[in-house]
Amino acid sequence: MNCDFSGTLLHGYLDGELDAVRAAEFERHLEDCRECTASLGAAESLRATILRAQLYEPAPLALRKKIRSEIKGAAEAAHGPKVNVWRWIAVAASLLLVTGAAWYALQRNSATATSATTVTSAEMLDAHIRSLQAGHLTDVASTDQHTVKPWFDGKLDFIPPVKDYLDEGFPLIGGRLDVLGERNVAALVYGRRKHFINVFVWPTKEEDTPIHPPGSRQGYQWVHWRHKGMEFCAVSDVNAQDLHDLAQLIVQSMDGR
Repeated sequence: MNCDFSGTLLHGYLDGELDAVRAAEFERHLEDCRECTASLGAAESLRATILRAQLYEPAPLALRKKIRSEIKGAAEAAHGPKVNVWRWIAVAASLLLVTGAAWYALQRNSATATSATTVTSAEMLDAHIRSLQAGHLTDVASTDQHTVKPWFDGKLDFIPPVKDYLDEGFPLIGGRLDVLGERNVAALVYGRRKHFINVFVWPTKEEDTPIHPPGSRQGYQWVHWRHKGMEFCAVSDVNAQDLHDLAQLIVQSMDGR
């Protein structure tokens, strides 16, 4: 990456370490720099995946007992007339073994998380903004779920759940094919007070998740969740509560409620 900001400000911004002036400066920079926007999205996605992965793995009971015993023995020896050097070396070696094993597990799980997380917030925002261009919003324009859902048959290797939520204030507008993370996905388009919401859908083998807290950038919000073998991300410039309400409606309709 050639952008100077990617090395000096990006991680500070991600970790909340910048003051208000520098943070505002970097946010203005993001509006014009696709490289930093993509890198920030990838870093946010990786951090969220690692947090969800629950990488903590307790040491086996036998190893913990051995380390405690070694530490206790070393402490007792330290109060005696002569310190047993080899006992201290054994303690250090045991601790090094535990640290090394933990680091290996973290690296392995981080690599797995990175390879599994192929869709970034930057990609979803780009796809949403791209869809707002004239003629790009829908491939099939219809408020009838019985028209939109069958349209995907044969065009994807899955059929997304489609339902109209007009009575709840989220009318179905249509659907289209899109690409996220180098795979074809379904994009369901809903309306909300003259705004458009893209709900991206693709199949997953990951476990179900609740509706995650919303993400936000450049005036756009998104929410993400997994349910019954499908992964969803709803993106729009409506407020986060509206996105959560639509996500909740989709989950409830899939559960037959």
